[in-house]
Amino acid sequence: MTNQQLVDELVGNAHGNIERVQQILGAHPELVNAAASWGETPIQAAAQMGDRSMTEYLLSLGAPLDICTAAMLGRGDVVDEMLAADPAQAQATGAHGLPVLYYPVPHAERTIAESLLAAGADVNAGDGMATPLHAAVSFNQPAMARWLLDHGAMADAKD
Repeated sequence: MTNQQLVDELVGNAHGNIERVQQILGAHPELVNAAASWGETPIQAAAQMGDRSMTEYLLSLGAPLDICTAAMLGRGDVVDEMLAADPAQAQATGAHGLPVLYYPVPHAERTIAESLLAAGADVNAGDGMATPLHAAVSFNQPAMARWLLDHGAMADAKD
């Protein structure tokens, strides 16, 4: 197996298989921030899946904490600090171009979503199934779906 194949396996498993991620990083800790052939890193994979335990594990090994990951983890203080330091972070994207407002949705972090929206995040950002509203449906968060609709999310957004 080539190094890139191992990284691809690591990132693929970072979408939910913590045991395999721990095995790979136990043998190859230098890969914690490596990007898969499609450009995604392990922490980006874990964050997009809303996997807090995987994300915390990767952070403990030195993965970076960006605004998308902080939003998913419910770290509103960090999100607010990042927005204060750089208001353009309200338009940040994570893995696969997922908009920053997607990330507080899996765990119904409404206060963080409100901060992002107040800072200029677009409630309709994202393509296809990558919008915050699609995240609310995918992660079974009806209260977040209602909040997003109340704040201008397009109910007829296409998959």
